Amino acid sequence: MKLLHIALGILVPPVGVFLTFGVSSTLFINIGLTLLGWIPGSIHAVWAIVKQDQELNRPVNQ
Repeated sequence: MKLLHIALGILVPPVGVFLTFGVSSTLFINIGLTLLGWIPGSIHAVWAIVKQDQELNRPVNQ
């Protein structure tokens, strides 16, 4: 599933971010960056998706 989100983040950045975060400030930032250019939107999307996956897989300290 992560691979699909990253692929969509590269091809259609707002869709990949939406599937990962839903309607959030991250989505609106990505839409703005995508309107400025496809490359900034794609970079932000991939970064946000990977960062979210890292935080979900982070071990919990006891």
